[in-house]
Amino acid sequence: MKMRVKLWLLLALLLCVPGLKAAPAKRIIALSPHGVEMLFSIGAGDSVVATTDHADFPDAAKAIPRIGGYYGIQIEKVIELDPDLIVIWGGGNKREDIERLTQLGYPIYNSDPKTLEAVADDLLALGKLTGKEREAERVAEQYLIGLKALSKENRAKAAVRVFYQLWSVPLMTVAEGSWIEQIIQVCHGENVFSDAGNEYPQVSLEAVLLKQPQVILQSQDEGNVRGIDWSAWQEIPAVKQRHIYQLDADLLHRATPRAILGIESLCKALDKAR
Repeated sequence: MKMRVKLWLLLALLLCVPGLKAAPAKRIIALSPHGVEMLFSIGAGDSVVATTDHADFPDAAKAIPRIGGYYGIQIEKVIELDPDLIVIWGGGNKREDIERLTQLGYPIYNSDPKTLEAVADDLLALGKLTGKEREAERVAEQYLIGLKALSKENRAKAAVRVFYQLWSVPLMTVAEGSWIEQIIQVCHGENVFSDAGNEYPQVSLEAVLLKQPQVILQSQDEGNVRGIDWSAWQEIPAVKQRHIYQLDADLLHRATPRAILGIESLCKALDKAR
């Protein structure tokens, strides 16, 4: 019942958005890897005519033409492709590009989930825009069921102090409000830098030592893993007990249904230190 209420609220909101067409979108430009992945997950991947760098899941997404990346979008390519829907990423696309696309009058939907639960909202919205409502509702419901199950499974476990190494040089982590912080909470971890001043703070090795994390988590990116030799810091419990784990960044950092797999992997890593 909650899912249906949420769906109707989304539909009502979407109908009020200027420029959005009632007919299902058939030529879509998705300007983020997570946007492409979401569209494929609800069966609308065949309608994506262009995307950006790093849109690589599922395999079929690798064949979609690229028209930009973090550095910007090729607006002239957008005009040539004449899409009937552009799925932007408010937190990842250049503001000037978004403003230009809006000025050109293209129907735009901003896929930028800020919470784990909001992934389901985006799936439902994209389902409405592409005529894939039934499949979107199914995928969203499965996602929320999985998220609820993981939260229930881990809430009674012993808390574990976690340092998440977002990047090595400069050394960066995550704090309250960030996507990864929410995942750590689902797994009943305690982020040692949760109270930092911003969502993605830069920290020092000495600060990590003072926080005494029991687990250090890194993305599998080679540059991140090789950037710091943690073995030199045996005073840190995570180092001394060899609880340093590398996780798949695509599963952890992308707001898609596959985030469930990322949460599962992070929870398993914390279990090893319990």
